[in-house]
Amino acid sequence: MSTRHDSITEATIRCLIDAFYARVRNDPALGPVFANAIADAAWPGHLQKMYAFWSSVMLTSGHYKGNPVAVHHHVAGIAPPLFGNWLDLFEEVATEIFVPDISNRFLQATRRIAESLKLALFFRPDQPWPDDLRQRPGGSASCA
Repeated sequence: MSTRHDSITEATIRCLIDAFYARVRNDPALGPVFANAIADAAWPGHLQKMYAFWSSVMLTSGHYKGNPVAVHHHVAGIAPPLFGNWLDLFEEVATEIFVPDISNRFLQATRRIAESLKLALFFRPDQPWPDDLRQRPGGSASCA
């Protein structure tokens, strides 16, 4: 991508989400989990929810209405190490699409969200906390 975005708008959020989830769906670790959780026909609806979610997070739009913890409790195959993969992919795409200041804002929010979700789904005081697994193949995002 030759020019990176220097602002957060509904359009740039859509660009980020489209590029990110295209990469997620092709990822060897994350792809199968998402494929089992979201049927091909359901992807447009999922992307709409993600546009609304990130609009609410980054633009405080209030568009998102949902409960991510409850939804993720029902996802088969979700495991703590996958959060590292998810974060790495998000970071790759965000830094390709946005200038550093904006990508850093997304990454700070993403890390907080991932940690909160991971704690809600997996924290058990009587068990050790698993390490993240961070293995990423290369790639590039493109967005007009």
